[in-house]
Amino acid sequence: MFGFGILSGLTFLPLVGAAFILTQRGDSDSSLRNVRWAALLTTIATFVLSLVVWQRFDASDAAFQLIEEKAWFGSGLVYKLGVDGFSIPFVLLTTFLMPFSILASWESITKRVAEYMIAFLVLETLMIGVFCALDLVLFYLFFEGGLIPMFLIIGIWGGKRRVYASFKFFLYTLVGSLLMLIAILAMYNQAGTTDIQTLLSTHFSPQMQTWLWLAFFASFAVKMPMWPVHTWLPDAHVEAPTAGSVILAAILLKMGGYGFIRFSLPMFPDASVQFAPLVYALSVIAIIYTSLVALVQEDIKKLIAYSSVAHMGFVTMGLFTLNTQGVQGAMFLMISHGFVSGALFLCVGVIYDRMHTREISAYGGLVKRMPLYAFTFMVFTLANVGLPGTSGFVGEFLALVGAFNANSWVALFATSGVILSAAYALYLYRRVIFGVLDKASLASIADLSPREIAIFVPLLALTIYYGVWPGPVLEASAASVANLLNSHSALLHAVHIAAAGQ
Repeated sequence: MFGFGILSGLTFLPLVGAAFILTQRGDSDSSLRNVRWAALLTTIATFVLSLVVWQRFDASDAAFQLIEEKAWFGSGLVYKLGVDGFSIPFVLLTTFLMPFSILASWESITKRVAEYMIAFLVLETLMIGVFCALDLVLFYLFFEGGLIPMFLIIGIWGGKRRVYASFKFFLYTLVGSLLMLIAILAMYNQAGTTDIQTLLSTHFSPQMQTWLWLAFFASFAVKMPMWPVHTWLPDAHVEAPTAGSVILAAILLKMGGYGFIRFSLPMFPDASVQFAPLVYALSVIAIIYTSLVALVQEDIKKLIAYSSVAHMGFVTMGLFTLNTQGVQGAMFLMISHGFVSGALFLCVGVIYDRMHTREISAYGGLVKRMPLYAFTFMVFTLANVGLPGTSGFVGEFLALVGAFNANSWVALFATSGVILSAAYALYLYRRVIFGVLDKASLASIADLSPREIAIFVPLLALTIYYGVWPGPVLEASAASVANLLNSHSALLHAVHIAAAGQ
């Protein structure tokens, strides 16, 4: 695309759709129809192109592939893209979910439709860029740039407290990332480059690793988010439009986990081992505390938001076990959570569009009027609990196995989160779906429409398929996980030898 490779085409293709939408003038029905179809077709085309990237990707090779590199600002700064077993699953997850986000907004977004669709297309470019960037400065620009369209999506098309929620989201994530920027400058000062491939083989001193790890941790912990810097997430989810919540939970949260596995673990091995007990402690607190908080929520969206924080606790725990089961489990759980959490927020959006309330007390007995919805909500609820046979089970099980191999006490406390997740998820399902249909406002509520069925069927299929046959996801990252752990051990050994020599 314009002299660049396929990854550049994939990254910037959504901007082509955004540019076309800019040519549409007025708010006539035909104009709005063109805007919606342009956004949908652009995201579908982007997904198809990502499948071409996947077809060209060799999962057995742990090295970066499809690399594009061009001179940028000079002085070691380059425009460089590439994918490996850690990034390609997130690229596919992003491009897969975007068309559903557009479809979910088809009828619910009626004001400033063109601007809304442009914001989502720009956001897609920035999210894909995060997972493809092989230069630290380029990564930082994509990573921080994603704040802007999401800030606008929440602040303009959100709920009553949208301005408060959008500013809280923006400030929390920005402050954490400023420390990462300082760390990037320090790394450039020592290594003379921001090329990620070069930095992966650069040995930083144990003392420098400590400060760099903490700076990157500040950014990624807020992004995931980890306890206690998680408080922005429930507010952002509650106020965001349905599609905004889907992308926030399914993709933006995963950038923190991706950051840990791309930078913290391989670049700062000594510090990662040093701070692993801290990560374990914060992860266990997140799993237990936020699950208990979810139990007392009266807002459906807020309950699911707190459940996301708990699930991200399993992810950070698994990553820092530094064994194959833990890291692969964390990777699988992030991908599965993308499907499941996104689908749960879509389920909330279905009844919110009909009733314009997210209060649990406003519902009850929906199975009598919405059997298809009840079945759909049940499958994703059970996947969120981690029922065997769904994708939610595989990642949590592997993460817990990895945690048990690393520290049995961590695994013991984390396992309580499985019980608590069943408590809050099934409690929510019972109150919304079962019971007596005694509210007059629900007497005429309609079941899933053909458009909504078209959204849920692929998500249901993948949730069950990957629960029964997780091989494709695990195999995509297997070589990269093995390479990470081998390189981590080698780098750790080299750093200790250098420290002893001094």
